[in-house]
Amino acid sequence: MVKVSIGVPVYNVEEYLRQCLNSIMEQTFTDFEVIMVDDGSTDNSFSICQEYVAKDNRFKLIHQENKGLAGARNTCIKNMHGEYITWIDSDDKVKPDYLEKLLQVQEETDAQIINCVRHDIKNGIEYYYDYTPLYKDLKRIELSGRDALRGVLFDRYSIIALWGTLIDRKLYKGWFCSQGVKFEDADNKFKLYLRTNKVALVPEQLYGYRQRNGSIMGNAIRQKTFLEELKVTKDLIHFIEKYIYYMEVANIDVEEEHLRILEYIDAISTYRATMIENEEDKQLYFEYINKYKEKLKRYWNM
Repeated sequence: MVKVSIGVPVYNVEEYLRQCLNSIMEQTFTDFEVIMVDDGSTDNSFSICQEYVAKDNRFKLIHQENKGLAGARNTCIKNMHGEYITWIDSDDKVKPDYLEKLLQVQEETDAQIINCVRHDIKNGIEYYYDYTPLYKDLKRIELSGRDALRGVLFDRYSIIALWGTLIDRKLYKGWFCSQGVKFEDADNKFKLYLRTNKVALVPEQLYGYRQRNGSIMGNAIRQKTFLEELKVTKDLIHFIEKYIYYMEVANIDVEEEHLRILEYIDAISTYRATMIENEEDKQLYFEYINKYKEKLKRYWNM
C-alpha cells in the first residue's frame, strides 16, 4: 500500500495541466500514487496525461464519458489504494513540500484530517494572503470534528474545499460525491468531519488555487436570468438542508445555529443576486429566498 493517493479530476485543462502534474512530480515526499480521471475531455488533456503515465509509473490514467467533477472524484475514490487521500484540481498546483508538511502534521497530531490554506494564481501571478485574522500568530489549530462542522457555513477557517486536505482513507468508507449539483466540495466534505478523531488546520499556503474564466467559479460571474440563477440556488439550498441534517445527526444544538443559517442565506443570496441581469428577475429571486426562509422558520418553530 502506498502512503498517499492523489486524486486529479481532469477536464479540458490542457493550458494548465502540465504545471499541475509537474508540481506533483516535484514533491519532496515520494511514496504516492496519482489517480488521474479524464472526464471526457475534448482538448489535448488526455494526451498530456498519457505523457506522465509513460514517464512515471506512479501516475495512473482512467478515461470516462463526462460525468462532471463529482463523477470524476467518485471514479478516483474507487481506484485509490493509499493510506491517505488528497485532491489536487487539474488547473491548480502545489508547493514541493505539500505532502511532506501535511504528513508531518499528521504524525505530530495524529489527526485524521489535515488542512492547509491556499494562495491564489491569477494570470500567472501568485498572490499570498494574510491569514492572521483566521490563525492567530499563524499557529496551527486543532479542532474536534464537531467544532469543524460548526465552522462550515461561513468557512471560518478557509477549509471547505476538498483540495488542500490530507484525509485518512478510512474516513472515505461508503463516502461518495453527490453528482449533478454544483459546489460538490461544500456539499460533501463536511460529512467526513463526523467520522474524524481530530482536524488539524495548518496556516501554510501550500496549495495554489488558480482563478480562471473557464472554471466553474469563473463561469458564475456571467449575468443570468431568474430561472438560471434559481438552478444554482437550489443546489445551495440542497447543501444547507443536508448541513442541517448532519448537524442534527451529530446532536449539535441546531437551535443555536438557526440565526447563523439565516445569516448565511442572506449573505449568499445577496451575492448571487448580483449575477441576475435585470431588476424584475432580482425581485422574483428575493421573493423566492424570503419564502424559503419563512419555511425554515416554521420548521424550527421560530
